[in-house]
Amino acid sequence: MGHKVDREPPLLRAFALLEHVARASAAVSLQDLTEAVALPKPTVYRMLNVLEAAGLVMREPDGRRVVAGPRLERLALGVLMNESARAPRHAILQRLVAEVGETVNLTILEKGEVVYLDRVESAWPLRMTLQPGSRVPLHCTASGKLLLAHLQTARRRRVVAELALTRYTDHTIIDRRKLEAELAAIRRAGFATDNEEYLAGLVCVAVPVVIARGRVAASVAVHAPVARLSLVQALGLAPALKRAADALAASFAVDLVAPRHTARGG
Repeated sequence: MGHKVDREPPLLRAFALLEHVARASAAVSLQDLTEAVALPKPTVYRMLNVLEAAGLVMREPDGRRVVAGPRLERLALGVLMNESARAPRHAILQRLVAEVGETVNLTILEKGEVVYLDRVESAWPLRMTLQPGSRVPLHCTASGKLLLAHLQTARRRRVVAELALTRYTDHTIIDRRKLEAELAAIRRAGFATDNEEYLAGLVCVAVPVVIARGRVAASVAVHAPVARLSLVQALGLAPALKRAADALAASFAVDLVAPRHTARGG
């Protein structure tokens, strides 16, 4: 409770609700929100109705818990992609490219897809170009599988159940049970790979950007054509990726502070 939300103007009370929903690792109940912002349940309920009508939050199918709505997600993505926020992260990626000699990217999970927050290209003539804001699938990319693997269990299962497991190459995983097994292996290993699963001839290794309370905020990855870099060689770059991920985590911690209360259920 801590910061006397009950004395704040109504606009800031609503913002406090949004902050709690945005920071939670799972759907948030009315009781959780009431405790977090120190307001009566009827007041919180009325505020949620207004926020839901504005597209800032959405109710779960059971109607008893809420998650971030599409408008709040767009706002968060806009903040993360803002030039002032990107500058220090871009510098870290530039140093990483100088160290590993291959293209690297920084991605997040948004609406069942991988979204590129930033990317720094290598100087090699043979490369794939994806601009910030580009989207790629979850089930066949190293970053996608890594971000999916670290979702809260119930949410991960929902996302996997809803994925269209499109086959892109002969290596693409299109069986949900095999995908779940792959995600479990990724959680144990601490990194993910794309062994020509999205694009034939392209390999990728991704590691998590871990912030407060072990939350995975993003993924940093390196990729290259197999004609230049084998998957085994790419795995050898993992320590450099992890150092960059640690540096990137500090910048995310400013935007994505851990919640004071852990959401129940989910």
